[in-house]
Amino acid sequence: MSLNHKDKPDIIDVAKAARVSISTVSRSFNHPDLVKPATRKRIDRAVQKLGYIRNRAAQVMHGKRSGTIGLVVPTIDNAIFAELIQSFSDELDRRGFTMLIASHGFDLEREYLMLRKLMEHRVDGLAFIGLEHSDAAYALIEQQGVPTVAIWNYAADARVSCVGVENAEAGRLAARHLLDLGHKDVGLIFPNPTGNDRAHDRLQGTLEELDSNGIEIPQNWRLEAPYSIADAKRACMSLLDQPRRPTAILCGNDIIAQGVIYAAKHLGLKIPQDLSIMGIGDFKGSGEIEPSLSTIRIPAKSIGLQAAAHIVDSVTGQSNGVSATKCALSLLERDSTAAPSRLE
Repeated sequence: MSLNHKDKPDIIDVAKAARVSISTVSRSFNHPDLVKPATRKRIDRAVQKLGYIRNRAAQVMHGKRSGTIGLVVPTIDNAIFAELIQSFSDELDRRGFTMLIASHGFDLEREYLMLRKLMEHRVDGLAFIGLEHSDAAYALIEQQGVPTVAIWNYAADARVSCVGVENAEAGRLAARHLLDLGHKDVGLIFPNPTGNDRAHDRLQGTLEELDSNGIEIPQNWRLEAPYSIADAKRACMSLLDQPRRPTAILCGNDIIAQGVIYAAKHLGLKIPQDLSIMGIGDFKGSGEIEPSLSTIRIPAKSIGLQAAAHIVDSVTGQSNGVSATKCALSLLERDSTAAPSRLE
């Protein structure tokens, strides 16, 4: 097929190649659910053959949607948000939208700048992790009126729509599991809670549950480590090498818990005979490591899917106002925890 009259194909060329009208091509791009699958396939084949690329910038200039949703996450350096990001992206794609992603490295000031940049790219909607954000970020969202959803955390009084779990409840469930097994000597390893409401709430829930059962944590048994296997391993080496050590360690998430497992193995400790280790999250691989990790399952895939559906509905006008969706947590008791009687 020749395109001598111009260098790049346009929507007219696609319509001719697919033997449909221009409006059908446009509808296939913007509302694929309204076009028959067979017709969509013909259009897709024509697009691929011609190498046609839509001019999103021109669409935005004419007041049309860009078809993009911006997602800002704290990190893409490990598995913490991998399943969430994938399910969020998959559902957006199924609904005809594309994800643009940015990472702020647990820096809320940098997050504000990322949000601004995504708005400059004229995204139709925004998503970010958690409910703790700078006043400037919230003000920007409210000033611009961009549909926004907070992912991972739930709060009935959230300033923007949210889809997630109560992280304080996750901490309580994790602590309750160790208490039910009979542990009274419990160590904690959590990340710095500053600017991280997930870690803050989990730690608070953990301490409240332990305190309500008369369990006090010695200060030198409360450690801090970032979401890093290597850093968590280094952080707990001195604690585990002491003559008197905890019978169980509760970790802020599964990444940290894996670091504790490696530290315990390095020191020749048997899990769970010498030490029980509890995580939070149930990230991919947590059930396959040796020993398999007991943890609190956060339904990341479901959260991502529901958040994507919500933001698309908000962008397309199918839902309005602020809503809060709470997802269920569950205890997964695996091989890394046992009753302390087995430690004697």
